[in-house]
Amino acid sequence: MSANEFGRVDEKNSVYLKDQGTERLVGQYPDVSADEAIAFFIRKFEDLEAQVRILEQRIANGITDAKSLKAAHSTLNKEVTEPKGVGNYENLRQRLSKLAPAIEDAAAKANEAREKAVAIALEEKEKIAKRAEELVSNLGSVNWKKSGEEMAELFAKWQQLQKDSPKIAKSITDPIWKRYSQARAQFESGKRKYFALQDAKFKEAKKLKADLTKKAEGLADKGAAAAAEYKKLQAEWKKAGKAGKIEEKLWETFRAAGDKIFEKKKELDEKLATSHAENLTAKQALLIEAEAIPLSDLKAARSKLAQIQNKWSKIGHVPKDQVKNIEGRLRQIESKISEAEREAWQRSDPAAKARSNAFVEQLEKAISKLEKELSSAPDNKKKEIQDQIESRRQLLVAAQNAVD
Repeated sequence: MSANEFGRVDEKNSVYLKDQGTERLVGQYPDVSADEAIAFFIRKFEDLEAQVRILEQRIANGITDAKSLKAAHSTLNKEVTEPKGVGNYENLRQRLSKLAPAIEDAAAKANEAREKAVAIALEEKEKIAKRAEELVSNLGSVNWKKSGEEMAELFAKWQQLQKDSPKIAKSITDPIWKRYSQARAQFESGKRKYFALQDAKFKEAKKLKADLTKKAEGLADKGAAAAAEYKKLQAEWKKAGKAGKIEEKLWETFRAAGDKIFEKKKELDEKLATSHAENLTAKQALLIEAEAIPLSDLKAARSKLAQIQNKWSKIGHVPKDQVKNIEGRLRQIESKISEAEREAWQRSDPAAKARSNAFVEQLEKAISKLEKELSSAPDNKKKEIQDQIESRRQLLVAAQNAVD
């Protein structure tokens, strides 16, 4: 037989708890010693006491999980009300009783925190619904890529709120979800319509640009002669819309054909540039020869000019920036001889002779005026004025001879 202040074991190994002035049978442990029997039920009490101590520590450490604290407290209260071990159960009851206010306080704080969390979650959901409605308010000018990413982010936020937030009554959250869901559905519908239209445009542009590419490849073998036609194709390409994923591949093929054409054109332009430079040199030599034609024998002058003009026409093109200059110089020579011929004809009768005297006087005055201009003219103008003086002197000699 074994006993202590909280229990005893009888001769049948029945174990009794001494609690609140009474004894209570808590169990029996046959076929062992009395000490072993009571020790078994003491360990049961110690296990229960350890659970009470853990609950005390959780509360002392600031654990505010009111639901789990209440559940543990309720279970332990039941255990101390219906003891199954041997020990100071009254002490456990008192300790549990002292924990009750702290647990109630934790429950109150938990409720407050939950209400706050619910309010925050509802506010965030309201923001999500509002932003979704804003995104679909003007689908005609929406940036589908950027807005699509934002709409996906809104959905992810909503799902995260569902996961992290306290459970909220459907009657409260459903109206917000309905607004968001409808806006999201409207957005997805608009997005599908937009990209369906884009696909149609892509197909149309793809066909057009494929045709342009085929035409460009057909022009490539023509070389430089096809440059103008290729430029027209380029203009059509720019007007066509985007062809989707195949755009870059088509452009590379189209551009390669153009590169081939313009490489040939570049080669031709270089050859023409060389040829035009040579033609310019030849025509400049003819100009020097023509400008030296004397006007003393107008018939010979006209014949010489005709020979030069014949050679001129056979030489060919010169650089564009030189055409006006050299053609102008040749016209001046032609005009000078034609003017001399006209004056010679006019000197063939008395009336013309009288006019020739006046003409001689005009030429002398013009030469005198030009000589004065020559003395003060800038260097880049002196040759032009000198040429005018020489021209008029030749005319003067011819006019004087006619008068004589």
